[in-house]
Amino acid sequence: MKIDLTDKIAIVTGGSRGIGAAVAEKFAEAGAVVIIAFNKDKKSAGNVIDHLEGEGHNAVGCDISDPDQVEEMVGRVIEEYGRIDILVNNAGIYEEKDFNDTGFDLWKGIWERTIGLNLTGAANLSFLVGKQMVLEGGGKIINVTSRGAFRGEPDAPAYGASKAGLNSFSQSLAKALAPYNVQSYAVAPGFVETDMTEDVLSGPKGDEIRAQSPMNRVATAEEVANAVIMLAAPGNEFMTGAIIDVNGASYLRS
Repeated sequence: MKIDLTDKIAIVTGGSRGIGAAVAEKFAEAGAVVIIAFNKDKKSAGNVIDHLEGEGHNAVGCDISDPDQVEEMVGRVIEEYGRIDILVNNAGIYEEKDFNDTGFDLWKGIWERTIGLNLTGAANLSFLVGKQMVLEGGGKIINVTSRGAFRGEPDAPAYGASKAGLNSFSQSLAKALAPYNVQSYAVAPGFVETDMTEDVLSGPKGDEIRAQSPMNRVATAEEVANAVIMLAAPGNEFMTGAIIDVNGASYLRS
């Protein structure tokens, strides 16, 4: 199926590497104008933009956990491009710590950072972009969550909770915005082969992680991006509220 996103304006958060960069590449190949939001790595973000097909793409620095920066970014994008047709909330952090080795101050910090970016930041951005989509008569919001939302993350409970919350938020948004032709979806990967997971996958736990899937491997960033662009494509509007698993049958639910 050929996906045509010609002239669509898309924001992809966490777009300087990994899944976000792969999504940006897929969108650009389909004809969209892509704005990637990055936090600190301006060089990598610029490199992604330089290698995208088409013209008009841009990289914007924004700490998604800061509501003022989020509001400013949305305003800038709308001022320059006129509208936002697709939003992909991909930016996120994962902090792992053994429960018994965690003091209360560290615990509080992990929860504040994780929920602030993974859930509240995505919700704030979705609110502002969703308002604009309603005025424009339509749009799509796609949230990248995780299998950890379903199976539990004992060494990263804040991460699991943030992704479970993002799943629920995606479905709440789907119901709230359906009358306005705005759809909301979630894509829930398992382990993905990126530069962030390279050390873990090449270390002692690598074989164990790969063996979680009967395919004996983890996902590529491109495979997750394929699911995202499938939801972004025209014709999938009645799938609003769906959560798409991309975990190689490493965790099954029904």
